[in-house]
Amino acid sequence: MSPFQDSNASRPPGSSQAVDDTTLQQLLVGVSRTFALTIPQLPPALARVVGNAYLLCRIADTIEDEPALAASEKQYFCARLANLIEPATASEWAQRPEGAARVCSGDDGSRMAGDLVLRLSSSTLPEERRLVTELPRVIAQLRQFTAIEQHAIARCVICMGQGMAEFQQHASTRGLADLASLDRYCYHVAGVVGEMLTTLFCEHVPVMHDRGDTLMRLAISFGQGLQMTNILKDVWEDLARGACWLPRSVFVEAGFDLDQLGSARPDASRLQAFRHLLGLAHAHLQRALDYTLLIPREQSGIRNFCLWAILMALLTLRRIEQTPHYRSGNEVKISRRSVRAVVAASRLCAGHDGLTRQLFRFASRGLPLASLPSLTTTAPAT
Repeated sequence: MSPFQDSNASRPPGSSQAVDDTTLQQLLVGVSRTFALTIPQLPPALARVVGNAYLLCRIADTIEDEPALAASEKQYFCARLANLIEPATASEWAQRPEGAARVCSGDDGSRMAGDLVLRLSSSTLPEERRLVTELPRVIAQLRQFTAIEQHAIARCVICMGQGMAEFQQHASTRGLADLASLDRYCYHVAGVVGEMLTTLFCEHVPVMHDRGDTLMRLAISFGQGLQMTNILKDVWEDLARGACWLPRSVFVEAGFDLDQLGSARPDASRLQAFRHLLGLAHAHLQRALDYTLLIPREQSGIRNFCLWAILMALLTLRRIEQTPHYRSGNEVKISRRSVRAVVAASRLCAGHDGLTRQLFRFASRGLPLASLPSLTTTAPAT
């Protein structure tokens, strides 16, 4: 079934919203204050689904970031998570000959949570550890959603887990090979999230189905813009963990050896490469704006959900541009005052396309802008 095909599917009979939504909202606040702020802007039924999806993605991210887990163990736990969410979709991956094949059946999430929490080190934050222990509640809530909603979430988490397992296996401080590799990485960790959100938006706002194909293409770019912003902001923290997601080819072209990133003094060639990446991220966020303006004006909650993410990313890129010698993400993190300004401005402009474009131009002033290839009809090759 096409993700944009209309469906009269009803929610499972007898389901209720009694799967302790308060607890799950507290989990969301614990692991991401930003998404705890933006998700409630969505219509209530959609917010529940998106909140659940975010928690599941965050569990996959916790597996990826855990230094005590070997690459094969990360693949194993991601496969178990996939099997929990949607066994039929996960089965082909789970049957691969690698160590990930040994998934457990008959689990409501308790067995996986117990096994995983024992492997988490002190590097995992207490809030993330608690989220892992509450996996059965998250799975129980997932089971209340429609088949289309569950499948959209499952496809996202499974694709994310597969991609993260692959990239983690080859992660090093040497970075990614080129921009095509960066596109693939961003697709697996963020582009698939954009595709999932698009499916969920179209499911809850049927009028958007007619724009589904265009939205889906733009969604991949939307996710890449946000992910590139995170990569640039967190480059030093990632480097300290032994990983780098910057594309070597961009730095080679600028005349900088990426192997020297952690030790060399900032010079013009390195700054040139960073500016090019800032320009690419800016260009992807322009497409994110186009995506947002395809959402019906009366859907102010969904528009605000998108706009807040775009504007906060733009302000972060500007902080990076204005602080070229930064050495930590905290140095370029936007202030709470800036967040409040984003919230106020987007609420004022969200229902007006012209005002929204002006707000984008104001937030992005001074940023370099690179050109992007034409939109394709498919995701980056996986």
